[in-house]
Amino acid sequence: MIEVDPTVLENPRDDDYDSSGYDTSTASLTSSVNQYVFENGRRYHSYYGTDKYLMPTDEKEQDRLDLHHEIMRLAWDDKLHEAPLSEPHRILDIGTGTGIWAIEMADNYPMAEVTGTDLSPIQPNWVPANCRFEVDDAMLNWTFKEVKPRSCTVPGGHVELCENAITASCDDGSVKPDNPAKVYIDHLRAALTKMGRPPPDLEFMKSLLEKAGFEDIKVFQVKEPMGPWPKDPRLKRLGAMVLLHSDTSFESYGMAAFTRILGMEPDKAREMCEAARLAARNKNYHMYGQYYRVYGRKPAVKQ
Repeated sequence: MIEVDPTVLENPRDDDYDSSGYDTSTASLTSSVNQYVFENGRRYHSYYGTDKYLMPTDEKEQDRLDLHHEIMRLAWDDKLHEAPLSEPHRILDIGTGTGIWAIEMADNYPMAEVTGTDLSPIQPNWVPANCRFEVDDAMLNWTFKEVKPRSCTVPGGHVELCENAITASCDDGSVKPDNPAKVYIDHLRAALTKMGRPPPDLEFMKSLLEKAGFEDIKVFQVKEPMGPWPKDPRLKRLGAMVLLHSDTSFESYGMAAFTRILGMEPDKAREMCEAARLAARNKNYHMYGQYYRVYGRKPAVKQ
């Protein structure tokens, strides 16, 4: 259970972080493959089909992704991965986004060849010598040897899965079912389920690796508070970063999912995103999300 900072509760009438003196502005936190579609004022991926990825790919989204990477670093105690790597020779990052994780892995493991793949070529050109990026759809037949991760992993190598639980959790009852952020999350989960991609849980992720034949499977989860309401200093800082992130994340995750999948009118979808954003700023709502990591090891070749 995340303990709430008592000072957050001192004046319940000051129900947003700006009025309570907590600054979360940006000043305080710092070919055919190029085919895109523009919806609701944002640029979206279209190569391989618009149903492949429901989030924007424009510069605003790239900034959000890089901020989210820093949030994940703090949430996971600055660990880029959980799998026990020593001197890896090859690292594959599927869905690399802006490539920031792959670049940092290349810096941390100079002996490894790091490859990042993504649907859109939004990665930087200036990267470490041992890092490269490719446009690829992991749902199709791979450019690599086989489509299954187990087949691409060397004996004794690891596969690690990382996912957002897409939940609005609360330990103290301050988030009711009609909370706008909770309503937003419920609709997002409904959209993903409708399109055949229900949000994963730890058991599902673990079962994927078990069915693929991996051994020594380990599961991990962290909490991501929405706002600087926790008492714990690290979680408070994490919550502040998440609050800044929420200025664009609700729109990024929600607009295409609500309009394309659930059939909402754009104005209604934007209204739901904005209501969730404002709810996130209310310091009386002590909600948090969760992130999962699961890794497994491919059996070594028997001598």
